[in-house]
Amino acid sequence: MRDIFGITGTPGTGKKSVAPIIAKSLGVPCLGLNDIAKSAGLVRARAEVDPGLLKKALAKLPGRSAVVFGHLLPYSADRTMVARVAVLRCEPLVLRRRLESRGYAKAKVLENLRAELIGLISADASLAFGRAKTFEVDTTQSTPAETAKKILSAARGPGKRPPPVDWMPNYDSGPKLRSLLPSD
Repeated sequence: MRDIFGITGTPGTGKKSVAPIIAKSLGVPCLGLNDIAKSAGLVRARAEVDPGLLKKALAKLPGRSAVVFGHLLPYSADRTMVARVAVLRCEPLVLRRRLESRGYAKAKVLENLRAELIGLISADASLAFGRAKTFEVDTTQSTPAETAKKILSAARGPGKRPPPVDWMPNYDSGPKLRSLLPSD
């Protein structure tokens, strides 16, 4: 049985920056799902990865404990592998700026904004790993070190969990939603 501390979230929420800090603090290896997929030869055309094959590759990794990060975590690990999961969240307007600055295609930006707005990865992580193992952390205004500190504090127990994140009240009207998710 693996003992994984998982970090997941929509692309652009800070997983790659926060995971090494958490791993160093816990004294365990830090593994990116994208790197695992590349090493196992699982990346197909258009950078697609079969989550089932990634799950098999993850199960075969040496060692017992690790920090594993990636947006595919809820689809490529199961509750027997994961001890705790932090779902990183970011306010959608800030996330849009982050993704656009990385050169994401407009369609990919919109896809990820929609996922973040409705909390798709958070919901899928809760289903995959259970609510007791899963918690959310808002990274909108935090540095990676500040976010890591919040995660480590929340991982110590349910009484330390940050409140759930809900962006929907910020986009509760048609004009507000259209300003975030333009149709063209």
